[in-house]
Amino acid sequence: MNQVESLLNRPRFYYNVDGVGELGIGFMGLSYSLYIWLGMHSSMHSIWNKPYSLFIFVAIMCVVIHYGTKAIKKRITYPRTGFVSYRKRRSVLPALIVSIVWVVAGYGLSIIMRRHLDITTSACLILGLILSVCYAWGIARAVRWKWFVVFALAFASITVAFLPEGNVAALADHSSVIQYFSARLVGALLLYFFVSSAIILASGAISFCTYLRSAPKPAPESE
Repeated sequence: MNQVESLLNRPRFYYNVDGVGELGIGFMGLSYSLYIWLGMHSSMHSIWNKPYSLFIFVAIMCVVIHYGTKAIKKRITYPRTGFVSYRKRRSVLPALIVSIVWVVAGYGLSIIMRRHLDITTSACLILGLILSVCYAWGIARAVRWKWFVVFALAFASITVAFLPEGNVAALADHSSVIQYFSARLVGALLLYFFVSSAIILASGAISFCTYLRSAPKPAPESE
């Protein structure tokens, strides 16, 4: 059974053999963090708070990730370890789980907004737990040293959760969001989102450098 599971999971593990998957995730997280920070610290009439700016920002980010990943795979990865194509498995379970999470999260946010609750500590701990488990399941199982990244993500969430209110609330000062949520909650979530993205990006960069050293490009065949 373990061998069958290993074969089924091989496409996901192979995709990140060069760290490109983590580089994309980290870049996306940092990009969103920057966009959110700019929106919170700009005036309501700023371009960063216009509805269309989000679509433009996401479009540019997705183009960079898509074509950047494609270029790295084509020019660096495939010449070294080859191109591997697997049959895609169809499953409704991930979509079902995401839908349930969104429904529960939306209901929880509505309660928090009505009662003005400060759930900073529990929110950071839960977010850190979810992110750590997802990273461990999707990435760390393939590479043993990446369990240190799992611990780093968990440790970062614990640290941010118990930071003094003044240190994290300052990140959300003058933001229109704090009329619905506490400044401490908004600042802490933004800080953890940034730190966790930076950790994943650094892990991807280490994997990429390690891959380049361990899998040198083969010499061109002589005619």
